[in-house]
Amino acid sequence: MNVVFFGTPEFAVPTLQKLLTATTVQAVVTQPDRPAGRGGKLTSPPVKVLAQQHGLPVYQPERLRRDETVLAALEALGADFFVVVAYGQILSKRVLAMPRKGCINVHGSLLPQYRGAAPVQWAIYHGETVTGITTMLMDAGLDTGPMLLKKTLPIPDSATSDDLLEELAILGADLLLETLRSFERITPEPQDDRQSTYAPLILPEHVKIDWSRPAPALHNQIRAFYPQVWTGHRGQRLKILATQVLSTTCGQPPGTITGLLRQQGLQVSTGAGELLITQVQPPGKRVQSAWDYVNGARVQIAEQLE
Repeated sequence: MNVVFFGTPEFAVPTLQKLLTATTVQAVVTQPDRPAGRGGKLTSPPVKVLAQQHGLPVYQPERLRRDETVLAALEALGADFFVVVAYGQILSKRVLAMPRKGCINVHGSLLPQYRGAAPVQWAIYHGETVTGITTMLMDAGLDTGPMLLKKTLPIPDSATSDDLLEELAILGADLLLETLRSFERITPEPQDDRQSTYAPLILPEHVKIDWSRPAPALHNQIRAFYPQVWTGHRGQRLKILATQVLSTTCGQPPGTITGLLRQQGLQVSTGAGELLITQVQPPGKRVQSAWDYVNGARVQIAEQLE
């Protein structure tokens, strides 16, 4: 079985690792190297790092649909399957038609729910208790192709998107191999567009806390967009990394620090209920417990988070 793999982030690495043990991976297509970190050092995607460790040809087109050199190389391979996991570019009809048997996508949701770029994050944001992996035959739409196999995964109340992505990456790798091995026996199931929901890219406005929202909704936002969610405190951005919902009623204005719980953290009023902040990261500093932040910054009851 000859396969070309399309993928970019850490989420895609377990699937490529599995493919290397069970198929012939002819080539890997991934995003170009990008600046990363404080120094802006040019950094290779995790998928490229693994591919190079195994001596695989790697293609990194800025825009695949316009790169005739890469397109011609992919056509010449005569692959059985293209496997796509969080690649980051939409494949053109020309690319979709290249493999003999089809293009298979490993998607981090139970389709047709949460089509789009960030399905895991938005499932947590909306308070879902179950998610999963779907393998699907790709078409020209955005995650709209017929479904092949599914596996479910519970979402614990304390799980962040990072936690869930790690588990789903392994689940997806196993499900992809199962899909390839049983491909001829699977009857593709069309998606019901009436049941579909969308998981868009995460924008700056999604990671800023609005304290007028209910405590459970804020807890989900912090878990979903971990570790980027922030609030203002004393004119600076304070990242909020971990919380607990304390209650569903509160008489103080939203964002008011109503308590300092010893060895635990900050108790804050919201639009409905109170939230206990247990882990934070001040600007330019390490991740720390909220109690350490209380002591180091000499936080006072009745201060306002902005």
